[in-house]
Amino acid sequence: MKPLLNFSLILILLSACSNTPNEIVESQILYYGGDIITMSGDNPNYVESIVSSGDSIVFVGDLSEAKKLFPASKQTNLNGNTLLPGFIDGHAHFAGFPSQSIGAQILPPPDAGANNIDALIKILKEWSTPENIELTGWIFGMGFDDSVLEENRFPTKEDLDKVSTEYPVMIIHISGHFCVVNSKGLESLNITSKTPNPEGGIIRRISDTQEPNGVLEELAAIPYMPMVLGPKSEEALKAFLTAGQNMALSYGYTTVQEGRAMKNSHLFLEHAANTDFFKLDVVSYIDYTIADSLLNTDWYSSSYKNHYRIAGVKLTLDGSPQGRTAWRTQPYLIPPDGAKDGYLGYPAIPSDEDVQKVYDKAFQNNWTIHTHANGDAAMDQMIRTLKNATEEYGNEGRRDVLIHGQYVREDQLDEFKNLNIIASLFPLHTFYWGDWHKQLIGDSLGSKISPTRTALNKGLKITIHTDAPVALPNLMRVIWTATTRVSRSGEIIGENERLTPYEALKCITEWSAYQHFEEETKGSLEIGKLADLVILDANPLKVEVDKIKDIIVLETIKEGVSVYRRK
Repeated sequence: MKPLLNFSLILILLSACSNTPNEIVESQILYYGGDIITMSGDNPNYVESIVSSGDSIVFVGDLSEAKKLFPASKQTNLNGNTLLPGFIDGHAHFAGFPSQSIGAQILPPPDAGANNIDALIKILKEWSTPENIELTGWIFGMGFDDSVLEENRFPTKEDLDKVSTEYPVMIIHISGHFCVVNSKGLESLNITSKTPNPEGGIIRRISDTQEPNGVLEELAAIPYMPMVLGPKSEEALKAFLTAGQNMALSYGYTTVQEGRAMKNSHLFLEHAANTDFFKLDVVSYIDYTIADSLLNTDWYSSSYKNHYRIAGVKLTLDGSPQGRTAWRTQPYLIPPDGAKDGYLGYPAIPSDEDVQKVYDKAFQNNWTIHTHANGDAAMDQMIRTLKNATEEYGNEGRRDVLIHGQYVREDQLDEFKNLNIIASLFPLHTFYWGDWHKQLIGDSLGSKISPTRTALNKGLKITIHTDAPVALPNLMRVIWTATTRVSRSGEIIGENERLTPYEALKCITEWSAYQHFEEETKGSLEIGKLADLVILDANPLKVEVDKIKDIIVLETIKEGVSVYRRK
């Protein structure tokens, strides 16, 4: 392969040639000696070497040619490991990474050990040292899953009172759409029997009373989460930021997303940017309720300032399918506690008119908008209102995104194709909740969750994501689930919806760069693009498919600088 050189790169070469033979140019690094996958093109493309200089890639091609052109470069032998473009987040909530990494580890197996309520209580108690409580003033953990707990129910305030009656306790559901607080927590949040349910949310009650049982759903929960989990000191803030960023880097992210920034989470990220904390790029989508105030600031930009930028707006139309708050056109086969037969979930914004105003404003201001919709009724509402906005304002050049789309119907995929919507789908559900989805909506529909293959076949642009901290931000597990669609029980959830490993990798590199309007600088190993790289201990395209989930990130490199190296 012969390299193509532009004028600026010729200047770099001339500079390199001016060095004496024994002088190494530290800013120039030549990588060789392993599988180097460029991720450009429809099929895997391997090269012998790449060279980075400063923050950019300056050579991609044959090793002999690289050594001839860059004799003074620092040479890095991959020793048989695999080099790829740095991973780019299709959708997650980076502001939640710190809480996930620093809080009590209450995820179920295989990610942690909370497989029943007693185990959950034990984990929370063990975490509740004075030093940990001092971080926020609360005892907290993220990731409990009622569908996996042996009791098959939500914990309640009575359960969490066993952890502490002195300190408030909050645990966040694995979906990110529910939380549970203890009695002290309800008191701290001023939630009583007289507190009404907010629109788009439910305060669950003790049977036959108005007394809260500690479980908060959707908009009765989500506004409280960033308030409760906010660090209470500068020292705590630094500890949070360090833990969250290190977790992202350890999974190979060089660009991560904050997928629904509320005021507090934006301020958290803004502070990190203003103090030059970030080692990776953070792209943020602001909740529509505060979009006016933040999309009129310098943070809203196509370029990063200290590795942070606001890229658009986030709109949420319903809830969580595994939590049974996704809004459907057909009833759930197992209604949640307190719900009657025929339960369909519910909308976050019941009025089409109110949704229309959000889309209209986004189109008028040319704001990219990401829409969370899981149930098919929510996607019907999305399509109805988006059609009106498109007809009124046009959508040329727009890259609006459907987030999750778990229960999307085939006819809706056709509509999204016509509306030029990118689908960021969530095949991770096939492992974590595939068995549960089949119980909730039946075998035939359950096998069609996150229909990645159908979406690709219909011509949609797609990405895939972790939605962390809903699950750990482990992108190798995402690739594995997208290519195998194996559930916890070992059942195949929609065999015909599998991606190839290469397509799945495209979803977290080149295609996700396109989603964020960053394909000119990221997503593939090409001359002139940023030297955002990840080194893996095995090649996802060559190992047995079931081994993909076990692949480990050895090193993450952002703009030519090593920002994470596995010990």
